Amino acid sequence: MGDALLSTHAYSKSESLEYGELKMSNTIAIVDSRNGKQADLPIVSGALGDPAIDIAKLNKELGLFTYDPGFVSTCSTKSAITFIDGDQGVLLYRGYPIDQLAQHSSFLEVAYLLIHGDLPGPAQKTEFEHHVTHHTMIHEGLKLFMNGFHYNAHPMAMMVGIAGSLAAFYHDSLDPEDPQHRMITAIRLIAKMPTLAAACYKHSVGQPYVYPKNNLDYCSRFLDMMFGVPAEPYEVNPIAAKALDLLFILHADHEQNASTSTVRLVGSTGANPIACIASGIAALWGPAHGGANEAVLKMLNEIGDKSNVARAVERAKDKNDNFRLMGFGHRVYKNFDPRAKIIREMCHKVLNELGIHDPLLDVAMALEEVALKDDYFVERKLYPNVDFYSGIIYKALKIPVEMFTVMFAIARTAGWIAHWLEQNAAGDVKIGRPRQIYVGPKSRDYVPLGQR
Repeated sequence: MGDALLSTHAYSKSESLEYGELKMSNTIAIVDSRNGKQADLPIVSGALGDPAIDIAKLNKELGLFTYDPGFVSTCSTKSAITFIDGDQGVLLYRGYPIDQLAQHSSFLEVAYLLIHGDLPGPAQKTEFEHHVTHHTMIHEGLKLFMNGFHYNAHPMAMMVGIAGSLAAFYHDSLDPEDPQHRMITAIRLIAKMPTLAAACYKHSVGQPYVYPKNNLDYCSRFLDMMFGVPAEPYEVNPIAAKALDLLFILHADHEQNASTSTVRLVGSTGANPIACIASGIAALWGPAHGGANEAVLKMLNEIGDKSNVARAVERAKDKNDNFRLMGFGHRVYKNFDPRAKIIREMCHKVLNELGIHDPLLDVAMALEEVALKDDYFVERKLYPNVDFYSGIIYKALKIPVEMFTVMFAIARTAGWIAHWLEQNAAGDVKIGRPRQIYVGPKSRDYVPLGQR
């Protein structure tokens, strides 16, 4: 039950995470029309996806930078972890289609895959699950830290602070240059994140913290810590645990999104892994990122009753109305979100098998029916996405709305730490330093206070 250093094998570049170099093919000529100077830039490509232009020497040869707000057309790194084809609705973890992993795998097995590059064998799976299970407890001193938060603090506010504080309690293995340290911290973060999340919830409702039970699986253990109380035994519903495990698989990684890019950027400075993951949690807190499923529930509350769905749909179609249907369409997927196809089936299974009758869930199902049949939505490919269904499932499992993004953080920790490990194992990390186009005042002289 302690938190001794792991004896697990160290993560190194020579192991299964090693990936091929970028392929160089042809060049593209960039000509500066102001002076006729030309730079021949290599075209690089990976195993899948669109090729990219290597612009490393653009500034040196032409004195130019590229301008790409939001980095929507910029590849900041090479990675062997996740591939997305938004047009075809494809999501691969280490080459495995997400639907196959969702059907056959578990979250911890997927976490192992993301970290190590291959699915574990029986012995590796047992060892990995053992290490995670026996590192779920948190230092007792963290209780004092938790008690410093106001009782109604948002759980994500607590998560940002409490996750970052782990570096003060587990500072024996934070050297990014040490492969053994990297793996120890990876295990600790995956193991302890559910414990921290449940503690944040218990603090917000004024209940005592529940210690993790080693005889339960990853998701059952979390549900027990969330809803168990000392006064009486708590039985975890296996349907609830299975649904949660599926959600964690689907949310485990999603390529270079805002929070993952944040983890990599902070990691490029040489910051310890716990600080990097805390930065990812902070980025995830943004409503445009991890708060999307919370926005779905707020929308359902605004609609109120399924009798109002038709009116809500008409409002969403009206360009002059500010009302928006949340949880439809996706920035990356121009087709159906592949995760939504999987989670939709689980969503209906949860609602049916748990026998839940909730007016808001009736609203959600009525909206889903419209979106899948209405020409306006079909033609624009505004299908329900993973956030739409995950919010419904979380509500059905009695997870409070303010905990939705925390749930996302638990799952995405596996992806964040996989990217951090990959970055540090590569051995050629360059500190992130985006450029800018300056639009401020030109040089001007200081004016004494009395003359202003």
